[in-house]
Amino acid sequence: MSQPPAVRVVDIEAYERDVTLRLPFRFGVVTLRSAPQAFVRVRVEAPDGASAWGWAAELMVPKWFDKNPALGNDDNIDQLRRSVWLAREHFLGTHSAVSAWAHHVAAFPGQRRAATTEGLNGLVAGYGPALVDRAIIDGLCRVYGVSVFRAVSGNLLGIGGQGVPADLAGLDLDRLFAGMGQRPTVRARHTVGLVDSLTRADVADDGDPQDGLPVTLEEAIAAYGLRCFKVKVAGDIDTDLARLTAIAGLLDRLVGDYEVTLDGNEQFADADGFGAFLDRLWSVPALTRFVDAILYIEQPIARARALDTPVASLAAYRPLMIDESDDSLDAFPRARDQGYAGVSSKVCKGIYRSLLNKARTVAWNAEAGTDRYFLSGEDLTTQAGLAVQQDLALVALLGLDHVERNGHHYVDGMTGAGAAELDGFADAHPDLYRRSERGLHLRIDRGEISLGSLGCIGFASGALPDIGTMWPMPPGRSPRT
Repeated sequence: MSQPPAVRVVDIEAYERDVTLRLPFRFGVVTLRSAPQAFVRVRVEAPDGASAWGWAAELMVPKWFDKNPALGNDDNIDQLRRSVWLAREHFLGTHSAVSAWAHHVAAFPGQRRAATTEGLNGLVAGYGPALVDRAIIDGLCRVYGVSVFRAVSGNLLGIGGQGVPADLAGLDLDRLFAGMGQRPTVRARHTVGLVDSLTRADVADDGDPQDGLPVTLEEAIAAYGLRCFKVKVAGDIDTDLARLTAIAGLLDRLVGDYEVTLDGNEQFADADGFGAFLDRLWSVPALTRFVDAILYIEQPIARARALDTPVASLAAYRPLMIDESDDSLDAFPRARDQGYAGVSSKVCKGIYRSLLNKARTVAWNAEAGTDRYFLSGEDLTTQAGLAVQQDLALVALLGLDHVERNGHHYVDGMTGAGAAELDGFADAHPDLYRRSERGLHLRIDRGEISLGSLGCIGFASGALPDIGTMWPMPPGRSPRT
């Protein structure tokens, strides 16, 4: 690799904007109704003095990064704020102009140590750096006039050498990244949450926001032409089977040829409980077609035991993947040793982790002579604007065929933004959004999302948020402060 372009991190700012959900979203142990969205902007400067602000955004979702029942939603959000402020401190500690990857390598170990000292787990620790890394990449791309697709395929980020996990040391990363690029579309995998209405008959009197958007699964299928779905399970076998039977009946009737993934959200305490669920699931005649459509099952076992529990016998039903257990760069190899085949990609866990895990799947599949190992694009209610665009760009780079999308369903477009910001994103990305008097909404046609306009200069955004609609992010706190 030739010398990658370098930038110096000059300043880092953090802001927030409130997001209220139009529909309650229940996943795992929480039903989400509102949460603040974090915005981070970083000013980077090239050696010749050229500079630019780079941006990133992400919802601060409680009870996913840390599910400790002793912590409330506000505690979880404060943890994420603290992670952002720690990241600011550590990334500003690199005073020289270096590659985007070198900034990450210099900052992340100190971030992890400080987070551990303050009682923040690995997922929380990685949240702040994930935002700052994306903002640095955005700024670098703007300074040097390239898209994120060009930055990754040409390895202009400088990924390699120091900081690369030992198991990837012999892999030609430049060659692997050269094969990554933009794709025209990706299929939307629609989330079916634990309290989502399936048909109009299920909608409570106060459960319809009457905003013209789909409310039920039936309506979402009709509006978006969906054929791919992600279904949440709660860990109670009888309850889950009854709900899955109802969902399967609807999909069998309305969609026909469909694909499904199941999300356990850590709801099974151990392998035995999960195995009992699989035995029952595979034995229900009404679920035969639904079971045949299952591609893989996501994080069924609680993270406290998931990477210490062999799951090869359970993976004989369907491939298993980790999500919440993916809290470090060595998590995927550890999961593989226990029988897992897949790992989730989410920008909130960091673009570098996804890219390096993609490298692992390439190497492992070449070694095995099969396509057993995989990444899957998953969502954490990424919002219209920077968050969803940067995540979709990562999905495109990874070459994924489908991605879970749920932010557009549970939130009424780009809430909190002013008309000028809405117009800016609509004009810059007309293939990605529908602009109406109500706001800006993700466009899904025939089950697909168009990605063409993401190939602009910067990290997948031709428009920028309006700081005037935000407020400075509070400093946050950790459980031990």
